[in-house]
Amino acid sequence: MLVALGANLVIAAAKTAAGLFSGSPALLSEAAHSVADSLNEVFLLLSLRRSRRAPDSDHPFGYGKERYFWSLLAAVGIFVLGGCFSFYQGIHALGGTEDESRSGYVAGLAVLLIALLAEGASLLKAVVQARRSDEGADDPALRTVLAEDSTAVIGVLFAAAGMVIHMTTGNALGEAIASMAIGALLMVVAFTLGRTAHHQLIGVSVDAELRDGIRELLLGQGEIDTVEELLTMRLGLDSTLVAARIDLVGGLDSERVEEVSLRIRRDIHAKWPTADRVFLDITDAGTEREARTTRERRAIDSDASTPEPEHRQ
Repeated sequence: MLVALGANLVIAAAKTAAGLFSGSPALLSEAAHSVADSLNEVFLLLSLRRSRRAPDSDHPFGYGKERYFWSLLAAVGIFVLGGCFSFYQGIHALGGTEDESRSGYVAGLAVLLIALLAEGASLLKAVVQARRSDEGADDPALRTVLAEDSTAVIGVLFAAAGMVIHMTTGNALGEAIASMAIGALLMVVAFTLGRTAHHQLIGVSVDAELRDGIRELLLGQGEIDTVEELLTMRLGLDSTLVAARIDLVGGLDSERVEEVSLRIRRDIHAKWPTADRVFLDITDAGTEREARTTRERRAIDSDASTPEPEHRQ
């Protein structure tokens, strides 16, 4: 990722220099896009380093969610630095009345061609890595890199198209539309990444297939009568919380219950290595159902006894 960061910084500097020289709003929008990508890669590097810290007394479940937090900041960076600035460039180009110079557009297009080749190679590498990785869909860092590289390739094509239209027609409208298209694209990507990071940051369960697999394993234990409740939450890419309330068959002494609990934890972790936080709550299903029914009845009685507010005439 350090190599990708260095490449992005060089591309951002080249786009900025070419954009200032040519005065192209589309090229300046792409420069802002590259600056946002560079800042986001700094965030992702921080997330990778901080999320690997070992659990401590203040964070007993570890720091796995650091990745989601920094991914959320990266999404904000894409939205503000990339999307908003690109929209500003497009609106500024629409409002301009002077005939803008096109003297530096050839150099600008050359810079965009080099950027397209670099971003395309980076995108191809990220796609291959995602296909090889079992956690590609859940890794916020890899997902952000894929989104950045994809939008970078599309953004370069938008900017080049706008510049070519400007060169051939002498009208800056094409570049204005290209700049706003880049801004809209970045805002959509930022919103999608931010929503996903927020969803994972506040706590999300594992996928239904894994959850059903854990339930099936529990029900397959001869000592378990019923699984009253099964709760899961992703603590990070390599850590998952599993909490199950189970009712055991009768006749088991305390020592046997302890042996069964230890074996179940080991079986779950052996089959799903990321399920490293497994908690079993041994309960009496009959007593639990009776208590739940009592609570529900009390809630119904409480609602029925609450007087309705009087309506004023």
